[in-house]
Amino acid sequence: MIKKIRIATRGSKLALWQAEYIAKCLKTRYPGLEVELIKIKTTGDKILDVPLAQVGGKGLFVKEIEEALLDGRADIAVHSMKDVPTELPEGLKIGIIPRREINTDILLSQKYPDLMSLPKGARVGTSSLRRQAQLLYLRPDLKVVSLRGNLDTRVKKLKEGEFDAIVVAGAGLKRLGLKAKYEFGLVPPEFFPAVAQGALGIEYLEEREDLDSFLGFLDDFYTRYEVLAERAFLIRLEGGCQVPIGAFSIWEDKRLVLRGLIAELDGSVIIKDEVEGKYQQAEILGKTLAEKVLAKGGQEILDKIYQNTE
Repeated sequence: MIKKIRIATRGSKLALWQAEYIAKCLKTRYPGLEVELIKIKTTGDKILDVPLAQVGGKGLFVKEIEEALLDGRADIAVHSMKDVPTELPEGLKIGIIPRREINTDILLSQKYPDLMSLPKGARVGTSSLRRQAQLLYLRPDLKVVSLRGNLDTRVKKLKEGEFDAIVVAGAGLKRLGLKAKYEFGLVPPEFFPAVAQGALGIEYLEEREDLDSFLGFLDDFYTRYEVLAERAFLIRLEGGCQVPIGAFSIWEDKRLVLRGLIAELDGSVIIKDEVEGKYQQAEILGKTLAEKVLAKGGQEILDKIYQNTE
């Protein structure tokens, strides 16, 4: 029987909330279990003055944490799944995906109640190219400004008047209990979330079969297949933080419906499509959807973005 679990986590308020939530679930399930949180500062936490797309994207928030798993300093890591690269280091796996929180984005403002009430040229903060592209598609007159930092820092900057509005993940707001005067949901079909947004993932060594059964009660069947389909879509598009890509899954009569998009950076073109099928085909659905958006013009968008990046 496992008597102690060491959880590797980033030190931000949101990351700590997520790690502490898993710790609480474990201690409730296993009374007497000792849980230690190991705070690790990642490269993404250190580089705050450069847009994510320019410094390597998703892996910046997990690399040092994964090193702690591989060298034995920690037993498990708790991640926001939207921050986890599609390729994991050899020897590691995302073994558990708990039930997902709200997966949509929220527009926060202290002055304006919704997206359409923002004045022409309003400053909207976000570090996400996906959010930028969709904002500019809906409101090409806005000035989208890069906004990095932890969630509480971003909300603070809004309240201090640096921005007319900011766009953040609804899950993080809910988990930390953060608010602004006006909150406006940016939801499908007009606005797509990031792949795996709102979902957590628990990562650990593949060889730790004892953790499979120990943590198994936390795994959510529906969320697992949603995330599997969405990440398969991202994998086929080879999409990192340099490309505006969004996707989300819903369940309809025990079938999985997957919708996804790829966009020009300036929001001038957005290509959307959808597929549906049995949940056992989650990864095939993701790849099929990717092929559909690539054929509709997505390949040209990817080629242009990567050519400019080089």
